Amino acid sequence: MSSPLSHPLVRTFLATVERRTAALPAAWREELLEDLREEIAAALADGRTEDPAAAGGPAISEERVRRALDWIGTPEEIAADALAEESGSIPPEPENPGGTWLTLGLAVLPVPLCLVPGVGIPLGLVAAFGALVRLWRSAPWARREKRQATLFVLSPLVTVPVLAAALSLAFDGISAPAFVASLLMALALPVVGAVRLARSAARLREQAP
Repeated sequence: MSSPLSHPLVRTFLATVERRTAALPAAWREELLEDLREEIAAALADGRTEDPAAAGGPAISEERVRRALDWIGTPEEIAADALAEESGSIPPEPENPGGTWLTLGLAVLPVPLCLVPGVGIPLGLVAAFGALVRLWRSAPWARREKRQATLFVLSPLVTVPVLAAALSLAFDGISAPAFVASLLMALALPVVGAVRLARSAARLREQAP
């Protein structure tokens, strides 16, 4: 299968972002484009935007690429966020590592908390709400990153029922081990989101004077 970054839609997407962010410093613009390349490759590789029936084909379908790009955001939105940060209207600020790790910890806690008998689901919802409040009040991340992280945090609300239903069909009924397995698989997206936010915050701290 050819590289997902070589798809015409991807090349046009990146070229549009590059053109619309021409006012940015060259190093900043290249860093933004590199982050986008990683996001696009990851979105196409892990199947977030692909229908299960379409998996395994020899080439990446145009519809799958469109879903991946829609999930990431439009070039106009991405460029606007980047230019706003550069102009200072949304100034990125380094955050105390402890505050960052508290936010990221809350972001991945909801799924494990669901394993606590009786009170797990309410505790998970409280943790998710706390993560989103801290996320949107934190300075190290752009609006685009916050929107994507919100989807990651809330993704178990969709992925757990879907995975549980798939496992129940595969094994003729849902069992406790199958439910736990669905929770563990649903944890993947929040963890990926937390890792990306951690990298972004660490990079900002390194660049700070």
